[in-house]
Amino acid sequence: MRRAKISIIGGGNVGASCALWAATKELGDIVVLDIPEAEGMVKGKMLDLAQCGPIERFDARMTGTKDYADTAGSDVVVVTAGLPRKPGMSRDDLIQTNVKIVRSVAAQVAKHSPEAVMIVVSNPLDAMVYTAWKASGFPTSRILGQAGALDVARFRTFIAWEIGCSIEDVSALLLGGHGDDMVPLPRYTSVHGIPVSQLLTRETIDACVERAKVGGGEIVKLMGTSAYYAPASGTIQMVEAIVRDKKRIIPCAAYCDRQYAIGGYFVGVPCVLGTGGVEKVIEIQMDADEQRLMAESVSHVKDLVKVVREMFPDLA
Repeated sequence: MRRAKISIIGGGNVGASCALWAATKELGDIVVLDIPEAEGMVKGKMLDLAQCGPIERFDARMTGTKDYADTAGSDVVVVTAGLPRKPGMSRDDLIQTNVKIVRSVAAQVAKHSPEAVMIVVSNPLDAMVYTAWKASGFPTSRILGQAGALDVARFRTFIAWEIGCSIEDVSALLLGGHGDDMVPLPRYTSVHGIPVSQLLTRETIDACVERAKVGGGEIVKLMGTSAYYAPASGTIQMVEAIVRDKKRIIPCAAYCDRQYAIGGYFVGVPCVLGTGGVEKVIEIQMDADEQRLMAESVSHVKDLVKVVREMFPDLA
């Protein structure tokens, strides 16, 4: 049986961690691409990772490259390329820089892997998913962004720590944008089927929600750079669902038109992921407070997309 081919664009901390998780899960052969100046770095990382195979017992061909031709025929392409926001850099500065990068990447992906599913990790996420969609011309089912998988993982972690139980028994759901724009749904959070409200106080649950919202910032303060293990893990959870056609329900930035009455934007919602990419967007019932938070989150997504359209009319 043919192994899946997974390409990762960007060989920094997140991209390299994606390669590590994908290799240990034996999801397929892996190509990591970076700019020519970083070619030696990605080649070295992939050689190093390949030599873990005999110890960790995985068979995968690992390739580091600067040439998009090496990514040809990929089943899934993960886009981590882009600059992190630096001190003094405005949101618009970051958008302008990363739109140029992601637009170029998406065009190359479409040229070399026209049937791939593309998962965008680059920030600001909602704007970058939109950019990749417009630049690639892919159907919306094959373009999605990683956000909710990470936020839910953080939320589940903090809930499990408070209860003192296994994180495997915590099930949770969050909607909306990444970080501060997320829409918490404690009503849909349970521990082995037990509503979390029966196990923790409202104050403790709210504290877990707030910590999940600022989870990335907390890590930046501690180590001076963005998180990478958990973002990569969340991304590879999505990749696994796609290449193995698992039909898993995972929250991710997916295109919503009639769904949730969003009107044609990529927003964090629960989706069924399989070989076709986003195979279904699942709509859930929300109370008035949740609807208000969701509307606020969607408005921020629209603001970001508006900035992209104004800066780059060709992406409108």
